[in-house]
Amino acid sequence: MQRIVMKAMILAAGRGERMRPLTDHTPKPLLQVNGICLIEYHIKALVKAGFSEIFINHAHLGQQIETRLGDGHRYGADISYSREGEQGLETGGGIFHALPLLGEQPFLVVNGDIFTDYDFARLPLAPDGLAHLVLVDNPPQHPEGDFSLQRGLVFDHGADALTFSGIGIYQPELFAACTPGSFPLAPLLRSAMEAGKVSGEHYRGRWVDVGTVERLQALDVELVAESKRS
Repeated sequence: MQRIVMKAMILAAGRGERMRPLTDHTPKPLLQVNGICLIEYHIKALVKAGFSEIFINHAHLGQQIETRLGDGHRYGADISYSREGEQGLETGGGIFHALPLLGEQPFLVVNGDIFTDYDFARLPLAPDGLAHLVLVDNPPQHPEGDFSLQRGLVFDHGADALTFSGIGIYQPELFAACTPGSFPLAPLLRSAMEAGKVSGEHYRGRWVDVGTVERLQALDVELVAESKRS
């Protein structure tokens, strides 16, 4: 396996309001399906793809994440943490807060509350523009989608919109005009899209937004059944 120099960040600071009461005492990324924490699936997939330096942001009950994952050595990774305090900084603010850790080169970001079999080794290590996004088919709970994909570029308009998977490669320059604080990522991406600086791909494999208790339970049943058949 080739080690990849690019750093990876897993977003794990969300409060998980729709997952209550489970998230009242357990941070959402530590919820389990088939006996494995959601965030551990990402860590294992990243290591398998060659990513060894992983950063994780956290807020609500974040110490539990550090206690569970430690320094990452048992996964074959080097894990460090970006601590945001109990309230969190939203996606954009959280990434910006972690930039001193992520460095000056492009970096990978993946949402901690999704489940996917996407191969992170497929991602471009040096996107042409400011970002490269992985888009997926629209799930039932989000039929309108987010962005359209046209000739390899992502736009905030157009027909046949797809859903943003929560997987992307970002250049630090995407955050050049930002200041510390809490702010979303989407406006930054839309501004870069207007300038034609966001590339993308359509992934048609397994992807689940584990955003509710019902979807968590359904995924658990599915994975347990698969493990029994294998």
